[in-house]
Amino acid sequence: MHRFRHTAMATEFEIRCTHPDAELAWQAARCGFETVDRLEQQLSRFVENSDISRINHLSAGESTIVSCETMECLKLAKLVYAQTGGAFDVSIGAGFERLELLAEEFVVRAGSDRVRLDLGGIGKGFAVDRLADVLEDWEVDHALIDAGRSSVLALEPPAGKEGWPLTLSDPGDPGAVLIRIGARQHALGASGIRKGDHIWDSRERAPVRSRRAAWVSGPRRVLADMGRQAGVERSAAAVADALSTAFMSSPDDNIETYCRTHPGLDVWVLGERLIRFPRAENPDLE
Repeated sequence: MHRFRHTAMATEFEIRCTHPDAELAWQAARCGFETVDRLEQQLSRFVENSDISRINHLSAGESTIVSCETMECLKLAKLVYAQTGGAFDVSIGAGFERLELLAEEFVVRAGSDRVRLDLGGIGKGFAVDRLADVLEDWEVDHALIDAGRSSVLALEPPAGKEGWPLTLSDPGDPGAVLIRIGARQHALGASGIRKGDHIWDSRERAPVRSRRAAWVSGPRRVLADMGRQAGVERSAAAVADALSTAFMSSPDDNIETYCRTHPGLDVWVLGERLIRFPRAENPDLE
C-alpha cells in the first residue's frame, strides 16, 4: 500500500493505492498532483488572474476566454444549478443565469455587473476526477483518492478486497460512525458546517444552519452519466461534490424527487436526525 499527500485548493489531497512498482506509483501521483496545481491556478477565485478571478472582474457585456477545464467545470455547475432549482449556485446568489457560456469558443460573457463565482463546492471534486484520469493513464488502477475527506473517488480496490472502506461520521463527533460503505468504482461527496457558515442558501440569502451535513454517494458510472448531460466526461466526483452542497439547503421533497429520478444515488442528510434518500416506502425500515 502506498500513500501520497499533497496540499492544494486549501485542503489535502491524498492517494492510497496498491501497485508492485512503488517508484512508478509515486511518479503517477506526482503527475496527478501537478494537474491539481494547474487546475487551482484556473479555478480558484483567490488566485490573481485565474479564469475565475477574471470572470469576477467582468462588467456587463464583457467576456473572457477560459481553459477547457474551467469551461467543463462551469458547464457541470450550470447543470446542477438547473437540476436543483438553484440550490447549487456557484455565483453566491448573484445570479448564475447572468453568465453566458459560449462553450465551443471557451468564452464566458457577463450579462450584468457584479457576478461573483466561487467553485469551492465543485472544484475539489473536479480535481479528484482529473487526478483519477492521470492515475488510470499510468495504470495505477487500484486506488482511493480524496480531497479533504469530502470529495472521494474509489477506483478498483486492493487485490482480494471487495471495496475500499469509507465511513460517514457525525461532524460534531468524528468518532461517531453513522454509515459504512464498501466502495468500488464509486464516488462520495460530503458537505457540512463544521468549519462555520461557509455554505450559502442562495434562495434564503443566508448561511445554512438547519442541517449539519449531507452526503451523496453513487456508482461512478451513474454520476458520470449525469455529467455527460453537460457534455463532460468522467465527472463523478464533481457531480457528487456539487449535489452534496445543494442538498444542504434543498427541501426534503426535492431531494426525494431527485433521487427517484436518478436511480442509483444514495443521499444522507443530518439535521436533528439522519435521513436517508430515497426514503423507504415503509418508514419503519428507515
